[in-house]
Amino acid sequence: MIKLLIADDEPLVQIGIRSMLRWEEMGIEICGVASNGQAALEMVREHSPQIVITDIKMPIMNGLDLAKICRKEFGPIPLFIILTSYEEFPLIKEALSYQVTDYLIKLELDEKALTDSIQKALERLGELEASLAYRKADRQPMMQSYRDKFFMRLLHDLFDSQEQFAIQARDLKLDLSDRCYLASHGEIHSDTASRMDASRQMNLYSSSLQMIEELLGKHLPCHVIPLDIVHFAVIYHFPTVAQMEISQIRNAWESTCSMVHNYFNVWLTIGIGNMADEPMKISASYQEARQAFNLARRSSPVVLFSRVSENSCRNAFNIALFKNALTRAFEEFDTDALYDTLSEIGELFAANPKHPLQAVDGACNILYLALSLLPDGKEALEEIFTVYPEGYRSIYAQKDVIGVTHWLNTLRDGLCSILKNRRKTYKNHVVSNVQKYIDSHIDERLTLNEVAAVFGLSPNYLSALFKKNCQIGFSEYITQKKISRAKSLLLDQELKIYEVAEQLGFESAFYFSKVFKKVEGMSPRDYVQSHMDTSP
Repeated sequence: MIKLLIADDEPLVQIGIRSMLRWEEMGIEICGVASNGQAALEMVREHSPQIVITDIKMPIMNGLDLAKICRKEFGPIPLFIILTSYEEFPLIKEALSYQVTDYLIKLELDEKALTDSIQKALERLGELEASLAYRKADRQPMMQSYRDKFFMRLLHDLFDSQEQFAIQARDLKLDLSDRCYLASHGEIHSDTASRMDASRQMNLYSSSLQMIEELLGKHLPCHVIPLDIVHFAVIYHFPTVAQMEISQIRNAWESTCSMVHNYFNVWLTIGIGNMADEPMKISASYQEARQAFNLARRSSPVVLFSRVSENSCRNAFNIALFKNALTRAFEEFDTDALYDTLSEIGELFAANPKHPLQAVDGACNILYLALSLLPDGKEALEEIFTVYPEGYRSIYAQKDVIGVTHWLNTLRDGLCSILKNRRKTYKNHVVSNVQKYIDSHIDERLTLNEVAAVFGLSPNYLSALFKKNCQIGFSEYITQKKISRAKSLLLDQELKIYEVAEQLGFESAFYFSKVFKKVEGMSPRDYVQSHMDTSP
């Protein structure tokens, strides 16, 4: 079960939170209750809760110091939900800098507010645990979260098929069955960030984006996707067209712009596309959002594509035209395909010197893909653009096509060099992640096509890559892992043969027994009996 810790110096609040929800039905165990931050910290160290609900003001150590220490000591987990009163509301700005999941006003705390906050924490916990599951030991670079990769493909129409989309959505537990979607593209601007060091800049922008996500989520159902340190996309979703009101979306953005400016002294520009009636058409809405975004200004930060005249619009660069080549290059670390594709795009830019905005737009989207699809995208990009004062973000400063083309050629040459030098490491990294995925889903029926779809790879490529790196076939690896798990279930949990077969995704107990005997040289029944005979 998921462990939750409550920290508050008011006994009535402690009792209220404990009794307000049926925690066990939510899969949550309250592992402790603390009356001050210091006691809570000791309980966090002892019990390792995934979620902490804490008051901001407590004796000995307050809730903000507790969150700060836990972030430094434990990383992103435990997640924090902050309890506050109206007079303490300005402290929320500081709390957001420690990436708290949510905040609740004590006077407004009721069953619904607490339930919504816990559900948000559980969703965030799922995302974090999925991401952390693919972190390699020995502090090697971590694969970008599957969620970010999924949405990047969705925004740019990079899925090979409806089946690949459905498999990845299912694996991420994303419900995309609604009938109405709308995409936005936005940027966070700061007049003071250039005078900050890199750490303070990152804190400013990450805290601002977190607040944007918090505020938008309170207004409307949406997914927020970070693209780089200052750019982001948002996908709104509604069950039906009738439930989508563009005025609600605009009002939510205007309110968010105002709140974020008041807290962090940053300002936003946002473009909003038209409605799409299914997920696979979100890319068209996002193309429109990017066009509208280019017309947004500080004085008019929110621009709707539907309100823009045709004369004001321009054709955005459609990266989906290069879909097959780019996905092959990034997913298979194919330097020849990458070099040829980026050279072709650069030639396309150079042939249209009067369209610098389209060139910047296209280069930015290639940048976002590199950041999200490479195992260590951010580090690789920073390495490539070391000589540029603003690093890879220098693309935003380019004013003409010549500058954009030069930037793209630098990216092309740098990426090809890195992929050549790290191809073996990257391929091992992919195989390692596939193995971890199989191990964590061993109770399911796993096929080459489905696992390949999860990772955005072609089945043939994954099969060859797996065989070369593991000296064992993909199916054989899964079989060995399933039988190893079956042996444990048969002996340790004393399950019946048909129960083990069903739990491990075999089509029948007969087929399971056949596979088991092929691997172990004896039937499951004989295996169990042999261990009973040797037991004391």
